[in-house]
Amino acid sequence: MNVHKIAGLLALLIAVVGAFVAIPSAGLALLVLGVVVGYGVAGEHHVRIIVSALAATAFSSTLGLVPVVGEYLNAIVGGLATFSAGAALLIIGRNMVARFKP
Repeated sequence: MNVHKIAGLLALLIAVVGAFVAIPSAGLALLVLGVVVGYGVAGEHHVRIIVSALAATAFSSTLGLVPVVGEYLNAIVGGLATFSAGAALLIIGRNMVARFKP
């Protein structure tokens, strides 16, 4: 098990537990873990990560319509959206730097 997998599992744990219990600075932790995971993403998976970040962000508020558990599902998907946004931002930043290198 490498650092990227551990960071991903930790982010999943924070997103799920954070839906039920208030975790101080959970958003920052998820964003940083996303950056760590984004650093290890292979080039052929960059588009998947960026699309996943966009989709998770778009759908994070739609699950509130589900009776009883909707609020928790919203929080979990919202946490995963924050995590994937960190990875997507790192990928986009690295691609921009690579594009402008001589």
